[in-house]
Amino acid sequence: MKKLCFIVFVLFVSNHLYAQRSDTTLSRKELREIRLNEMAKAEEEGLITNRRHIAGGVKLTTDGYGAFLEIGRAQSIKRSLLFQLEITEKKHPKEDKFFDPNITVEPFIYGKINYFYPVKLGVQQQFLLGNKGNRNGVQITGNVGGGLIVGLLRPYLLKVRKSSGDEFVGYDSPDSTLFLQGPYYAAPNLGTGWNQLKVTPGVYLKPAIRFDYGKFNELISAIEVGVIGEYYSKKIPQMVYQEDKKFFFSGYVAIIFGKRKN
Repeated sequence: MKKLCFIVFVLFVSNHLYAQRSDTTLSRKELREIRLNEMAKAEEEGLITNRRHIAGGVKLTTDGYGAFLEIGRAQSIKRSLLFQLEITEKKHPKEDKFFDPNITVEPFIYGKINYFYPVKLGVQQQFLLGNKGNRNGVQITGNVGGGLIVGLLRPYLLKVRKSSGDEFVGYDSPDSTLFLQGPYYAAPNLGTGWNQLKVTPGVYLKPAIRFDYGKFNELISAIEVGVIGEYYSKKIPQMVYQEDKKFFFSGYVAIIFGKRKN
């Protein structure tokens, strides 16, 4: 009889604790649901619920690819300031991989003078064009702004065979004729050319449209499309036998993920 009473007591305590834990879990879900509904209602009424955000993403441009980091500050329900840091690799449209079947050589880009990495630091003004009908809708914003560019030029060095041994040479090397005539032995690697880095400053302008389809107001999940105009203080040498340019114009599409905070 005592054993039976003990078993019943244990089962009663276990069920009570399980029910209490389930109620706590349910309460947290309910509280989150209430909070999200209140945030959505406040935004519909014109109140700022999240004053800052941090986001990052990747982008594909018509002349390369890149990544960026963004910090946002809300000024009102319809306006925000976006502070952005971005790095891309810009490619020339005439770049083409070349392979020499007569010798053992890795594919390389014939006539490429420099790798070109624009590093952008800028500010955009963000305007709300269309808010979410509810927290699961799509928010549409227009962004416009610009900033400064540090254009990094890393020489494209090819390993060639010389009587004294194999050596990396570039378009501006003393043996620049070998850069165009070979014989080629290997393409550049990730570590070549950094000690010969050159910097060309510039400015840029970037208008864009952003579609934020994040499930909750706290989360940023967005696609952005836009164009970029870049102007540099001097012409950028990218390919031999091609005209060097100061001005570049490109389109892009970006995928953005982040989080909003109070």
